[in-house]
Parts: sequence; C-alpha cells; structure tokens
Amino acid sequence: MDFQQLKTRLKQHKKLKCLLLNFIMHPVKTRPQWWIRLFQFVYLKKGKGSVIYRSVRKDLVPFNRFILGNHSVVEDFSCLNNAVGDLIIGNNSRIGLGNTIIGPVQIGNNVNIAQNVTISGLNHNFQDVNKTIASQGVSTSQVIIEDNVWVGANSVILSGVQIGKHSIVAAGSIVTLSIPTLCVVAGNPAKIIKQYNFDKKEWIRIKKSKYS
Repeated sequence: MDFQQLKTRLKQHKKLKCLLLNFIMHPVKTRPQWWIRLFQFVYLKKGKGSVIYRSVRKDLVPFNRFILGNHSVVEDFSCLNNAVGDLIIGNNSRIGLGNTIIGPVQIGNNVNIAQNVTISGLNHNFQDVNKTIASQGVSTSQVIIEDNVWVGANSVILSGVQIGKHSIVAAGSIVTLSIPTLCVVAGNPAKIIKQYNFDKKEWIRIKKSKYS
C-alpha cells in the first residue's frame, strides 16, 4: 500500500483520522506537535544551496509535501504551512521577510516575493450562520505562481489564482483572479495595467481590461 492509498483509507475512518491528526497537530495551536517538528529534517525536502532562516515558522507536516528547490531562500519571520495542501517552491526563488504561505501553493523558478506577502490556497467555509466559522471546515484551491514572477510588498494572493510567467504584482495588490503571462497588475482587486507587446518590444499601458 502506498502513501496515497493510506491517506484515502484514513479519510474513510473519521475517528482514526481524528486521533492521528491530534497526534500530529496541536488542537489549539493548530501547528505540528513539538515531537513531529523534531523530525522535520527527515521529511522536508531542501535542494542544494537552499536556505530557510531559523526564525521561519515551519508549520510543515509529513502527510503533505514540502519541497524547496536549489538555491532558494525563505527569509526571516515568514510562515510556511502545508497542513491542508502541498507547498512547492522552485529553484532560485526568494520568499521575502514576513511572508505567510499556506498550501496548496506551487511557486516556480526565479520568483521574487517581497516583504509581508500573504499567499493562501485555503478558504474557511461559512454556509450556516447558526454555526461558528471554525466548525464548518475549510476548502482549498491551488495557487500557482509561474516562473520569473515578481510579487510586490504587502500583496495578497487568494486561493485558485494562477499568475503567468514574467508577470509583476505591484505592491499592495489583492489578487483575486488569475493573471496571464507578461502582465503588470495593481490595485484592490488587482487589475491589469500593463502588458508586454512583442511587436513594439515594450510594455503597453492598458486603460481597460476584463478585470476592470
């Protein structure tokens, strides 16, 4: 039986799943128990020359993947969380100071993410107003940031968003919709303000778009 089959079987046995989850995750702190964190060096996959600074909060569990590519850096005071989905970061990418990244998230190669950025593939469900939000579970939709993307400081990228290659997210943007390749987006919600024109070989300002 492989690991994926084991996960599928556990989902079918709610009591056993709950017991195992409480063994791995602290029920109040909602982060891996200290004895699980002792073995992170075994199940975290870090590429050659990659760095995770000591002050980074690693809420990383063994039942989902965490991969950091070659020569990539996660800077101080960031939080990495793969509790509800895989977190994969490519080669030569930089996660800036004070970022929060909650899976499922896939970040490509040569990506630069500035300071205090939040990227989350998770949403809290809220259907029944007679119940607490916390009791209604979560839903996930993967965030994909393709190669050579620059995300400016204090931006937020919401679940299900895909950002195309060679695009720029301006500082302070709230990205709610997927972004094509070779675009500059800005604002709340983020809208395309520039797009690269290969014929003119320059960035062209966009007055209106389908994101307007």
